[in-house]
Formats: sequence, C-alpha cells, structure tokens
Amino acid sequence: MLKRILNHFHFCCGLGGGAKGFNKAKPIVGNVQADWRCIGGVDVDPAGLADFERLSGVKGTLLDLFTRDQYFRFHGKEPPLGWREATVEDIRRAANYQRPDAVFISSPCKGASGLLSETMSQTPKYQALNELTLRCIWLFGEAWKADAVPLLVFENVPRLATRGRHLLDQINKLLIHFGYAVAETTHDCGVIGGLAQSRKRFLLVARHVEKVPPFLYEPEKKTLKSVGSILGRMPLAGNVEAAGPMHRVPALQWKTWVRLALVTAGKDWRSLNDLVIEDGYLRDLVIVPKFRDGFLGVHDWQEPAGTVAARSGPTNGKFSIADPRAKSDALQYQQFGVRRWDETSGAIIGVKSPGQGTFSVADPRDPGVNHAKYNVAKWDGASRTVIAGSTTGQGAYAVQDPRYTNWHPNASSRKLNVCPWEKTAGTVTGSQQVASGALSIADPRPGLKRVKGDAFLSGGHYGVIGWNQQCGAVSASAHQDNGRWSVADPRLPEANERLTCVIESLDGTWHRPFTTLELAALQSLVEPEEQFELDGLSDQAWRERIGNAVPPAAAEAIAHVMGTTLLLAAAGETFMLNSMPIWVRPIAVGLSVSQKETP
Repeated sequence: MLKRILNHFHFCCGLGGGAKGFNKAKPIVGNVQADWRCIGGVDVDPAGLADFERLSGVKGTLLDLFTRDQYFRFHGKEPPLGWREATVEDIRRAANYQRPDAVFISSPCKGASGLLSETMSQTPKYQALNELTLRCIWLFGEAWKADAVPLLVFENVPRLATRGRHLLDQINKLLIHFGYAVAETTHDCGVIGGLAQSRKRFLLVARHVEKVPPFLYEPEKKTLKSVGSILGRMPLAGNVEAAGPMHRVPALQWKTWVRLALVTAGKDWRSLNDLVIEDGYLRDLVIVPKFRDGFLGVHDWQEPAGTVAARSGPTNGKFSIADPRAKSDALQYQQFGVRRWDETSGAIIGVKSPGQGTFSVADPRDPGVNHAKYNVAKWDGASRTVIAGSTTGQGAYAVQDPRYTNWHPNASSRKLNVCPWEKTAGTVTGSQQVASGALSIADPRPGLKRVKGDAFLSGGHYGVIGWNQQCGAVSASAHQDNGRWSVADPRLPEANERLTCVIESLDGTWHRPFTTLELAALQSLVEPEEQFELDGLSDQAWRERIGNAVPPAAAEAIAHVMGTTLLLAAAGETFMLNSMPIWVRPIAVGLSVSQKETP
C-alpha cells in the first residue's frame, strides 16, 4: 500500500475537534492510502489553543483575525498597545509555510445563532463578529494565491444563510475570483458522524476548478445513536475519582431540580402545564426523602425509645408508638374483636359485620376435611391419635424436631453455640470453626467502641464539629470516617441557592443536566471510557469550547471523502464506481462546473 500525505489547516480552530477528525481519516483509492496531517491552526483563545495542541498534535498560533474597525465595534474600545491586524504573512507562518490540501474554516457563529434575537444580531457588536467569515475567506485566498488550496470547507450555523446572506454573497464572489467553484448546503453532523446528537450546520464547499475534478462524494449517512448508548459506558455522573473533574454534576437551584424532576422524559417545560397547582402547591405530588433505617418507624408499647432528636418526626426516624389505649371519645364496642376459643361470648345482638363488636372467634380447628394430612406436631405439644397411615400425606405424623442431626450423634453439644454476654463460657477447645465447637459470643458492643489502650481511642471517628467550635489540625487524609471532619452547619439552602441533589422522578430515573464530560463524549471529542480534561478550571469555559467545536467524527467523514477526491485527482480519475452518492445536489451541481465563472 502506497502512502500519501495530505495537509490540512484550520481558521478559528478552537479546541481542535475538526483537526482531530481530519487526522483520523484514512481514505483509500486503489493501492494508495492518504494520511491527513495537521500543519497548524489560528485562534484568539489561548485556552482553546492549548486544547488544540493536545487534540491535533500540532501547536496552534494565537492570532486575532479582527480588523481594527471590527475590534472596536465588538469590544467597544480601541485595541491595546502592541495589537496589530493579522496579515497574509501571519497565516502562512502559522501553516509553517506549507500549502495545505484542504482548509477548514469554522468562524464564530454567535451573531447568526438562533439563540440570539434578531434585534441583537443586528447590533454593531455582532455584525463585526459575523464579518469574520468574510475576513477569513480573504486571508485564505490571499495566503495561497500563488499555489491555490485544492479544497475549502466553511461551516457555520444554518441561520447564517439568512442573517448573513449579504456576507455569503460576497464570499461566493471572492472565491470565484480566486478560481473556485462554490456550493452551499446544510448537513447534520450527527448523521454523517454517527453521533448521539442531531447537529445541523450550514456548509459551503469550494473546489479549485483547475486542481480538483468535478465530483466530491457525499459522506456515508449513519444512524443516530441514543444518548444512553454513550453515557451508559461512562461512570455515574459525579464520580470525579473515576472520570475526572469534568464529570462533576452541575450545581442548580433547588427549584430547578424540582422542575427537572417533574418534566416528562422526552419532553420539555411545557409538560409542567399538566400539573395541578392548588394554593401554590402541587395537588397530586410530594417530594419525600429516601427511606432510611427508622423511616416511619413505630415502637412497641413495651420497648424503650431511642434518643430523642431535635426533629423527632415520623419521616426522619423511629418516633411513633403503637399505643394500645383507645381514644377517650372512641366507640367502646370492641370493633373487630376476636374471642378466644376457651372464652365466653358476650350478648348476641343483631350484628351485620365483625366491625360491630367482638363477634369473631379464634378457631383452632383445621378447616380442611382431611385435617390430619401433612400435620406437623409441635415438639412440646401433644400428638393426635396414632393411626395406620403409612405416609405423612395419609395422616402419618411428623414432628417439629429442634435437634440438629447433620453430624455424628456423639458430636459435641458446643457446635454453633453462642454464649450470652453475661454468662460464663464453656471449656476452651482446639476447634477453629464455630461449627466445630469454637466459642462464639453475643457481643452487644458497637464495632466502633474503644476503651483505653485500644487503637484510635481518641481519633474522633465520625466526629461532628459544632458551628462555634474549633477543629483540629487538618490532615492529608481527612475524611468523615477517620476523624472529626464533619460540621453541624446551621445554614439551610434557600430555593434559589445552587446545590447538587438527586430527585427520583415518577419514571424512576434521575433527571439531571449533562456533565461537561458527557457533553464532550456526545460531541465525539472523547471516548466514553476515557478520562479527559480540557485546559483551565472553569466548567463554563469548557462547555463553551465544547459547544463551539466541530465533532471529530463528522470532520473525519468529511475528510474521508475529500481525501478520496484528492486521490482520484492525483490519479487522473474523475469517477469511482461505487454506491457512494454525489454530495447533496446543490453541491454536486456546483462542484461539477468544469470552468470557473467570472463575476
């Protein structure tokens, strides 16, 4: 297999999702395989460039692509001392003075995003941001004017086709001037990359008519995955020990957690309209804490109660009693009473049901006809009449024998013996197992109890420090189970305070926001089983760079068909006999123009 190196370069490269995808593509035509190699990228974000180097394997270049006028309109102030506009020479230097075979441009899209109102998108700030699209195309064309780049991919949000129509018209004319045939379309990154997200994007593809044959094939369409197929391979959200800090569960307001829990899975906030509210409260639903030991516990009348806590309610401990006393104003007719078999009955009245008095009896007789079948006599009870039945099913008797005879009849009686705490022990033998007679004891002491001379006597295990107390020296292994490393915090969160909690929804699931790492996995930036961390410490910055990234799986699919096209061009071919369709009709038409148009 012959190898051929194809170079790619990136404008507004971000964290390097597109570059990572291009690097993974390995197109093959005949006996020639292409390997894509990244030769650089430019961006204005230092943190994004640090991620770019990690994902692409090449150091990016910090470069502000704004003109001075665009800088002023976007930032609202003049640039700092030492700032200068990017030049064509800067672009060539960022590419290490190599001519790429393909250039990928993914300029900022906030100004054309549907998340921004139409009115806001028309402000000078966002118009300046949108104009970076045209600026990138001009720098691209001028940088390699002497030796044109064969293929260009320009991607952005779909709404750019309407909000930025005036810019796209200028871009098309500029590319035609540089000798390119141009086509516009939209594509779904999830479909061509096989992702668990649907990510529709605007796409402009340009080929240099003198270097690339008429056809650019369409990437293979794949089935969208479910989010569970990705997240199910990852540790549970919040397990930062296994997955790193990007897998933290976002802290939300309590009322937001409640709203998420009440939203029907697969729907949005509009499903909350189905809930019935009365006097400001949900009529049919209530949030209860998870059941724990003692939850809704009831004490017997004769047993002692546990320690009385400050909040001794039925739902947070065993703080209820089975009180045998009847209410002073209760009916005194012994409702649902049951008479003993050997007891006399009260006066017979015109009763209709057991609930009207003591008109039931505890009948010891077996209600069955053959009441002796399978009868088991108690060890300390009397046997019935001995009959001639041969099996237990015919009435032959069985007995509840407490003696354990699984071992030799002369075996020690100390087998499995448990000595009470206050009794004396039997003779100590050489037995090593309790079943062989080794001694056991009913020890009432808790496992954490320590006395003088024991280890960890004063370790403060599970200790709780009062709010107004001082704690001891903080150790390197401070944890709640090895010292006094908990605090009695009197502050309780308000409804608008942020916290992390788990509310089990009606469907038995935890409705929670995606973690930052899960968003990266859905973008195919990282394998679900892989630990991954971007540059910096801010989840907000991480999420912004992840959301702006081109999914590597989608970029790989685009790079594969582009590499195939370039290999065919190098071999002098313009057609490949297979089932792969020509890319979307508008592109097929645009890329099959054999002569460049003149504006």
